[in-house]
Amino acid sequence: MLENLTDWAVLVVERLGYFGVALLVAVENVFPPIPSEVVLSLAGYTSAKGDAWVVGMVIAATIGSLVGAWVLYGLAAALGPLRLRAVVIRYGNWIGFGEPELDRAEAWFDRRSRSAVLLCRCVPLLRSLISIPAGFRRMPLGIFTIYTLIGSLVWNTVLVTAGYLLADQWERVLEFTEPFQTLVIVLIALVLVVLVVRKVVTTKRTRDLEEAMRPGVTHERFNEIVRDLKAEQVDGPDASPKSSDDL
Repeated sequence: MLENLTDWAVLVVERLGYFGVALLVAVENVFPPIPSEVVLSLAGYTSAKGDAWVVGMVIAATIGSLVGAWVLYGLAAALGPLRLRAVVIRYGNWIGFGEPELDRAEAWFDRRSRSAVLLCRCVPLLRSLISIPAGFRRMPLGIFTIYTLIGSLVWNTVLVTAGYLLADQWERVLEFTEPFQTLVIVLIALVLVVLVVRKVVTTKRTRDLEEAMRPGVTHERFNEIVRDLKAEQVDGPDASPKSSDDL
């Protein structure tokens, strides 16, 4: 599948130039299996052949990065923090991730949102996924855009320049990026394994805690949990999350 996606990306860049690069990078932000490393290094090679301006390719890729990031941010923001909390309340205990863990995660992101967005935009896979918590926490769009722009500009410049310098050997870029991406995937997999192990060890304790905090929650339906959370947000200062949900 990856080889077919690569061949398709090559075809799009060769035929559509700047627009093709922007389009592919935007789609890659929403659909990570499309290899941005291939798109960006190929954009550099296209510039090296004289078929495009290397700075123009960087600009096109950065525009695509912003558009794709805005899409994921918008989807997460539309879903809203209350629905995220309802999902965690209803299903999070399957992996030992309940409201206390969500509160800590949200507090961590609120404190480090700018550096998280900036750094993750330079890491494969995470560069796309970071837009989701930013949207859920409704990070100010202007701030999100600025840090996404900076991080994306760095990532795009490095890979486009590498493709430009390597010219017809642009595919060698993958020799350096693929091990990095593999490492990220392994780390994500390890995190998932840890969560599963936690689930086996702590599921009952988490269920008991959620039941104590919200009696009957383990039997509530998702829509009922959302309704209760909205009521809490309206009725008292202790309601969470802090962000408002217009849905």
